[in-house]
Amino acid sequence: MKKIIPHLFLLAVLMVFTACGREDDIPNPIITDPDPSPGVSSPLPTSAPDSTSPAVVTEDDSKPPREGMVRSHLTNEWVDVDVATTRPIAVMIPNESGAVPHYNLSKASVLYEANVEGRMTRMMGIYEDWEKLDKIGNVRSLRAYYAYWAFEWDAFIVHLGGPFFINELIAEPNTQNIDGLLGTDSAAFFRSTDRSSPHNAYATGNGLANVAERKGYSLSFRGLDDAEHFRFTSKLNPNTLEQYNNDAKNATYIDMSGCYPLTRCYFEYNEEDGLYYRSQHLSGSTDGPHIDGATGEQLTFKNILVQYTKYEELGEEYLAFQCHDTTRDGWFFTNGKGIHVKWEKTSDYGATRYYDDFGNEITLNTGKTMICIVEEGDNFTFR
Repeated sequence: MKKIIPHLFLLAVLMVFTACGREDDIPNPIITDPDPSPGVSSPLPTSAPDSTSPAVVTEDDSKPPREGMVRSHLTNEWVDVDVATTRPIAVMIPNESGAVPHYNLSKASVLYEANVEGRMTRMMGIYEDWEKLDKIGNVRSLRAYYAYWAFEWDAFIVHLGGPFFINELIAEPNTQNIDGLLGTDSAAFFRSTDRSSPHNAYATGNGLANVAERKGYSLSFRGLDDAEHFRFTSKLNPNTLEQYNNDAKNATYIDMSGCYPLTRCYFEYNEEDGLYYRSQHLSGSTDGPHIDGATGEQLTFKNILVQYTKYEELGEEYLAFQCHDTTRDGWFFTNGKGIHVKWEKTSDYGATRYYDDFGNEITLNTGKTMICIVEEGDNFTFR
């Protein structure tokens, strides 16, 4: 399959982050890289650990809650076998004042966020155990770069149309999508009366399953994606990042407003449950927790990945991100700490891999993951 960006005219150099308060509250985001080769292990640093490390929550999850459960491919949580063996869905979700609240967004196991035109962001939720959800979304149009992230999970792409830039990718024989603007797929969607179009279109899990069956899509994995996507550790033996000693920076507050100026999302770490709680201050709206309209729950994540990406403008403010690349910068946050990483993605259906500064693939903690795709040259802060 062809990559979406044959030529890029913009290659930005990562800027040094600046602090909102004291200069030493927010560390320089770029740690000197000892020229690692991804996949090759190297010794870890030996400097003294930070004595102010946040408390780490542990739980004995060595045995499944009931017989017959297996580890989730997406979160490493225990799930029923039929959930683990059913392909996920990747749902395109807008994120602006007219689009909130979102419904059942807290059910997504992995959530991507990236800029679209006008510096507004759009999200893509990767869902397992989706067939019983009765209101998912709302749902909006697709951009091609999200498709490449959906491919990593062999997911059905759920969307409402999109610009002509996606047409070639959608036409590829392995691409399987459910588009609410097509008459053949519209039965999977409905429009509510509590808000105006275009922010009132939702999908149902049962409807998506029925449309997938009618289109001849298999609910079983096709063997196109990697058998292991993320590397996980258990809740009993969590990754505290303490092995990186002083290279692991305190990160109990992560502010993404420098990268997402109209969404202005941020994450606050809760030591009581070991999760990052997501809030946002959308343009034209109030500042506060990002709440799921279906469950009343605030969105939370165990892992946060920030991924700097090359991009170009295609005209009419449309963007294209270079999803396939190597040795680009990023950050990994978990348990109130953060480390600098490099990422690579070398094939359409291959997983994006994240490596520490010593060439070791990182280990995520069991739970949900937020992936923030940001433009090279933009800044975010943490402390």
